[in-house]
Amino acid sequence: MLFCCAAVGQALAQAAGPAPATAAGQASSPAPGVLTTTSPEVAQFQKIEDAWSSAVNQRDQYGLENVISPLFVDVAANGDISTRNQQVVQLINGEDKTANLTQKVVTVRMLGDIAVVNGTYLLHHKVGGSPVDEKGVFTHVFEKVRAGWMCINSQRTLLHEGASGPASKTAKKNPSSAESPFHIPLFSK
Repeated sequence: MLFCCAAVGQALAQAAGPAPATAAGQASSPAPGVLTTTSPEVAQFQKIEDAWSSAVNQRDQYGLENVISPLFVDVAANGDISTRNQQVVQLINGEDKTANLTQKVVTVRMLGDIAVVNGTYLLHHKVGGSPVDEKGVFTHVFEKVRAGWMCINSQRTLLHEGASGPASKTAKKNPSSAESPFHIPLFSK
């Protein structure tokens, strides 16, 4: 009896055909939760980030409210923490009418109804009356709500300029008087 069941099972498996296998040269879709840099998700979230940038650039309250959740928390590059309502008020009442935001999605990690989006941004705005270009990276956490995505958390980190930046020029003008970059006063001269 067992032999007959095994034979019937084997015959059904052969009739169904071989299991799909991915060859080394074939492209396959990434497993859920895997970091992707070129995918439909990157294109989808780039559209959302573009809508966010457009809302900020055009001072569009409703456009911004369509992208960020009522539960939204933002941690700015300078460490300021704000909510959705504070972001909307800042958008409407902001003194700097020349602020311009550009965001570029680099990776998207899908975790069910949560998406973690990483990218770069350029924010052109005024500080103390003089124009400033703020370059940095962002992490946005989106939650799937009904048929769309809304950002529930934003973290921005400012990138410091490289060797040609103002900080390095100051360091070149004022070299350290220490014999080595790391020294312990009690154990070295």
